[in-house]
Amino acid sequence: MRALTWQGKREVRVETVPDPVIQDPADIIIRVTSTAICGSDLHLYEVLGPYLDAGDILGHEAMGVVEVTGPEVTAVARGDRVVVPFNVSCGTCFMCDQGLYSQCETTQVKEYGTGASLFGYTKLYGQVPGGQAQLMRVPFGNTLPVKVPDGPPDDRFVYLSDVLPTAWQAVEYAGIPPGGSVTVLGLGPIGDMAARIALHRGAGLVIGVDLVPERLARAAARGIQVLDLGRYGKDLPQAVRDLTAGRGTDAVIDAVGMEAHGAPISRAGQWATGLLPDAAARKLMERAGIDRLTALLTAIDVVRRGGTISVSGVYGGAADPLPLLTLFDKQIQLRMGQANVKRWVPDILPLLGDDDPLGVDGFATHHLPLEDAPQAYETFQSKSDGMVKTLLRP
Repeated sequence: MRALTWQGKREVRVETVPDPVIQDPADIIIRVTSTAICGSDLHLYEVLGPYLDAGDILGHEAMGVVEVTGPEVTAVARGDRVVVPFNVSCGTCFMCDQGLYSQCETTQVKEYGTGASLFGYTKLYGQVPGGQAQLMRVPFGNTLPVKVPDGPPDDRFVYLSDVLPTAWQAVEYAGIPPGGSVTVLGLGPIGDMAARIALHRGAGLVIGVDLVPERLARAAARGIQVLDLGRYGKDLPQAVRDLTAGRGTDAVIDAVGMEAHGAPISRAGQWATGLLPDAAARKLMERAGIDRLTALLTAIDVVRRGGTISVSGVYGGAADPLPLLTLFDKQIQLRMGQANVKRWVPDILPLLGDDDPLGVDGFATHHLPLEDAPQAYETFQSKSDGMVKTLLRP
């Protein structure tokens, strides 16, 4: 089969690799019909190379049609259309029973002390072959795949793999009061969708912040109050307070994470880490802060006293300095974590009908063949060509 493989920093390549096979009686194999490029994939492209090996298959947002089932699989059958959540979760352990699928005890990566394995990610999360490929092995065939109806295009359902539940959890964790306010930092796929969900769920004011004109225009067209960080710069917190009676918003969603603009010292540290041999780089990343904290620090400034910060952007530094005095003084609640995909699917599925209140049918800005994936990664990294969300067709 053809699959997108990691080869080195800023180098990915579509190669012919062996087809996946059934390894456990509960496995299924799907023929991938759509697979997306995620902002988290850019962390692999740029920062987290020390935890990857050349040839690793990337991608954790996929859907397709069941081709093969293991002998113990009864929940789906050949020909069924399914979406694959990015958490590799068993659905039956203590953590899954709590709705914490991202902490699944069956697939936790104990070597690194991390939570549930993830498709198409690093050694930190199990190094499980991903979905940017023609075929994909999916474990826990009775509990993990989400069966969806035939008929509507893939664009209607593929975001159940990550974007929709991640954005939904970000809004849930933000705890926005009815008619309240929220600032969304970063209008990439997750921030854009989180802003849409916040409006749908009754927020009175949703402020979206970004640097990219196309992203700002896209959000504004959905009724979001946008602020151009390039225009406001260090005055952004005051601009938010001016819109909220001087207080700041009830909540802030940080949808940016560790690769925020600014923080040149941290950026230089990330760059230098990428030049080290893998063993040395891993040791440094595990023991030192490597994140650019600009977005998180902005969130702390922008949120009102007694408000909530919800972090959906990925952070990786082990020793990042945080302004704990300010967090304590402002009595800020902070919630974060990988999305528990299957926890939110029942809430989201009813919104994926023909009325399409969240605009999923037109959410992708680019549809490309899998063979164009290397160029798409480069374009997404540079935030050019108006690219916000790309779906690949294997």
